[in-house]
Amino acid sequence: MADGAAGPSRVARAFRGTRLWIFDLDNTLYPSECNLFAEIDWRMSAFIQNLLGLDPAAARKVQKELYYEHGTTLSGLMARHGIKPEAFLDYVHDIDLSPVQRAPELAHAIARLEGRKFIFTNGSERHAERVAGKLGVLDKFDGIYDIAAGGYVPKPKPEAFKRFLEFCDGANSKAAMFEDLPHNLEPAHALGIVTVLVHSDYEDHPSQLALKEADELPPYIQFETGDLTAFLAAIPLA
Repeated sequence: MADGAAGPSRVARAFRGTRLWIFDLDNTLYPSECNLFAEIDWRMSAFIQNLLGLDPAAARKVQKELYYEHGTTLSGLMARHGIKPEAFLDYVHDIDLSPVQRAPELAHAIARLEGRKFIFTNGSERHAERVAGKLGVLDKFDGIYDIAAGGYVPKPKPEAFKRFLEFCDGANSKAAMFEDLPHNLEPAHALGIVTVLVHSDYEDHPSQLALKEADELPPYIQFETGDLTAFLAAIPLA
């Protein structure tokens, strides 16, 4: 895949005047090497195994089908089985955060950005607070927009983005979004949001595998980076 070149002049033009900064949480704010989402993913399959009485392989298959079809495993479980989302979120996010280290350089890079900053996650607010707190960046954000705040409508559904922009009163703000899942950036780009793909070693979605085999970035991904902190630090201030 061709590199999404991020030369200084191109970055300056793209981010000039940006006043709304949107960050995904898992495998974006923290590096995928922490392997947190692998544990979350395993716990989602375990929840389905217990709920439906399946063996591990069958539960895993169902989990991925729900994820790919509905955007999140939770949305699929709610649609097909009518589960209460709170129990699911509490279970899957009951994970060990010891691999997450404080990231003072990331905190500084976020703090220097002019405008408002939000975490936009398909997970829970509590999970985002725990992880961002462990990283030492929680106080750099103006808010967290989680799956409950969005009425359990997940990214990449356009309705999720519409509700997010209403939540943060951001419809008229120039915005940028940082996200590890390519398909979640497509609706953002359609709204005029500058899009940055943060590379993750946890390649679990067809959109990630397709991008890996592509010769160039799709038009809805304007930039890519393997180092979120360095990318943010390189954005010139207005």
